Amino acid sequence: MANALVGMFRVKELRERIFFTSMMLVVFRIGAFIPIPGINVRELNAFFMSQQGTGNAIVDYLDFFAGGAFSNFSVFMLGIMPYISMSIIMQLLIIVFPTLKKISQEDGGKKKITKYTRMGTVAVCLVQGFAVTQYAQSISRSTENLLSISMMSFTFIALITVTTGTMFLMWIGEQITKRGIGNGISLLIFAGIVARLPTAIWELISRVQTGDLNPVFVVVVLIMFVSVVTLVVYEQRGQRKIHVNYAKRVVGRKMYGGAPNTFIPFKINPSGVIPVIFASSILTMPLQIAQSIGGNVTWLASVSRALTPNGLLYNIMFVTLIVFFAYFYTQVTLNPMEISKQIRENGGSIPGIRSDRLESYLTKILNRIVLPGALYLAGIAVIPSIIQYFFNFPTSVAYILGGTSLLIMVGVNLDTMSQIDGFLKMHHHDGLTKKGRIRGRNL
Repeated sequence: MANALVGMFRVKELRERIFFTSMMLVVFRIGAFIPIPGINVRELNAFFMSQQGTGNAIVDYLDFFAGGAFSNFSVFMLGIMPYISMSIIMQLLIIVFPTLKKISQEDGGKKKITKYTRMGTVAVCLVQGFAVTQYAQSISRSTENLLSISMMSFTFIALITVTTGTMFLMWIGEQITKRGIGNGISLLIFAGIVARLPTAIWELISRVQTGDLNPVFVVVVLIMFVSVVTLVVYEQRGQRKIHVNYAKRVVGRKMYGGAPNTFIPFKINPSGVIPVIFASSILTMPLQIAQSIGGNVTWLASVSRALTPNGLLYNIMFVTLIVFFAYFYTQVTLNPMEISKQIRENGGSIPGIRSDRLESYLTKILNRIVLPGALYLAGIAVIPSIIQYFFNFPTSVAYILGGTSLLIMVGVNLDTMSQIDGFLKMHHHDGLTKKGRIRGRNL
């Protein structure tokens, strides 16, 4: 392991990628503390200090996944979630509308879809940005000096600032994916969650010292946390191998096919943490709008109360969306029809399965492994609500010890390690783990 860590910095390309990724994440964290022009930071901090203990579940939820940027009213307070929300909407539209699907399959179609997604992201940012201004107005009713400029000027400036901030984060994420290491968008979410760790740990220690938390409960939850991390790693790396036999073919003077151990690796959880990120993103937008302008609209106030992140309705919707996106994303990335077509075109066959039944067989296998994986993700995602309900843990600690944040941290960490491992082996260095342990387990 030590040799691998040294090797990471001996490989020039990998060293440059790691350095670039680190610098982009530093920029992201700096931006989380730059407030929107017109906000009185001292009055804002005083307001949130006065709210400690009363608890606003929706604001805590939004602030947690923005890495503290939401409570700072920073230029990055919307985070990367508007872009993720629009990406989901665009993927759904491609399936619903044949015209968009045709465009996506044309030469240069991906660039057009990316362009439409970016334009849609601006629209989503403007809607959520307006909700932010309404939330600031509700705060200013109890804190007179919150805004140093008029409400109209602040609304205009805030809309431009937070929209630009999200678009800049989107650019940072794309640059990390292209020139850095790991998936840029996922790493931004990962960085925001990790940034909350010191605060959560300090709050946990303070609660234990003041007697608000039973130390025995803390030990129980920490053991639960370690167990869940172990299970998440095991589940993320689990595979179902579908053996495929390819007939030997002679092309020119070379012979192709006939490999004895060829197989298709279907992961137990093919979509990884994507369903959890998608579900969180889809629920974040109505949550933010309902919280921000709910005070002025009666029915939105009711929605805000009903969709409390720790509430029953929210968790039911959350679990439902996770299962839906697990199937949806798996169908998009692992289409049984396309896989069957490729097997037949390359002269392959699955032992014991007729050629005309390949698609139905692969669909059956995927359905059998996706449902347990999706339910497993959903079960982990609701852990924060369970911890808060039974053990009375503070919100920030509960989010860290389970649920969406845990899945994202473990999933992104494993994916990034896999990329680093690939770079090291490509340059003839030892991987991060011995005997291929980082690779999938055959289940």
